[in-house]
Amino acid sequence: MTTTPAPAPVETAQPPVSPSLSFASTVDRSLVHRDSLGEVFVTDLRGGGETGYQAAAQLPRSHAYYGDHLLRPRAHDPILLLEAARQAALAGAHAFFGIPARDKFILTFLRIHLVRPLLLAVRDAPLDLTMDVTVTDRRVREGRVVGLDHTIGFSVGGATIGWAGVGLRFRDPEGYRALRLANRDGAEPLSSAALPPEAVPVGAPATPYLVGRTDPDNVVLLDPEPRDGVAHAVLRAPAGHPSLFDHPQDHLPGMVLAEAARQLALFAALDSTGTSSAKNVLTELNVTFARFGELEPTTFLTAVCGEQQPAAGDEHLPIYTQAGPLELESDEVGQVVSQLAVEVDAQQNKESIARFSLTLARIRG
Repeated sequence: MTTTPAPAPVETAQPPVSPSLSFASTVDRSLVHRDSLGEVFVTDLRGGGETGYQAAAQLPRSHAYYGDHLLRPRAHDPILLLEAARQAALAGAHAFFGIPARDKFILTFLRIHLVRPLLLAVRDAPLDLTMDVTVTDRRVREGRVVGLDHTIGFSVGGATIGWAGVGLRFRDPEGYRALRLANRDGAEPLSSAALPPEAVPVGAPATPYLVGRTDPDNVVLLDPEPRDGVAHAVLRAPAGHPSLFDHPQDHLPGMVLAEAARQLALFAALDSTGTSSAKNVLTELNVTFARFGELEPTTFLTAVCGEQQPAAGDEHLPIYTQAGPLELESDEVGQVVSQLAVEVDAQQNKESIARFSLTLARIRG
């Protein structure tokens, strides 16, 4: 289930948004595998060549999950941008590559790298996000597309703000069932809608502010604690959560693990550097999923912080807009002043299911 990630694209000025790219309404929820209309962020798809297409998404100013953060000044959640990229990849697979609605999608890797967090500030209108999707690997077997890897450039108002990567593999229902049974030594997968009590780990949920949240319902860690320079926690997978489990699943969704990694990284950063999650923003996440995360076993997470470093040079480069370059003052509120690398490992039954490399940026208040 692993794959080689695409290299980061060279950052250049983005072309003007196509006049036909619309932000007026969302795409059909079935294209992005969502039950709730409120969880659909992609608004349009255009293009559709073998090498890529354009997508639009609108990010809401408030959201019970993606908007629940301590970050000040307020900013759109980088995990929401990653979700928008994931939805753009899902929708494009159906719309442009003929992946049937009945097929199962398997997430193999996720990447996000943000270079202009200032431009994600929550303002007095929703954020219109343009995504330039490039298909970096198209896998075909017996005339059928069975895998797509994507690099997805983000721009806001013509200004480059970063990029994401999404890897997908496709199986028909019969092939997916065979794969899942093989992964589980023949045992039938459970559904998140009908988990037995013994499959739910027991522990104390993390105090919300320690992991960057205000609402306890959005906390996905149990019993976080630092020990000998390593932060430890147990995953709390809230199967009834309206965003993390929009519909029943037979495994741990990759976005649940990504959120757990981010929360443990914030917890570890607070212990390591004393920096509040109100001043730490996720600017980079890289993960390759080694195997399915199952619902029944306890998922243990560990996080190790590197050394805090000065802000990377690209944070002080000019922002390119349709009107030309725009220089920012180096002491502007919201500017990145330092960065911290954090490695997070998620394990079940003493085997790694996903290893995350994250970068947290401390912003000027």
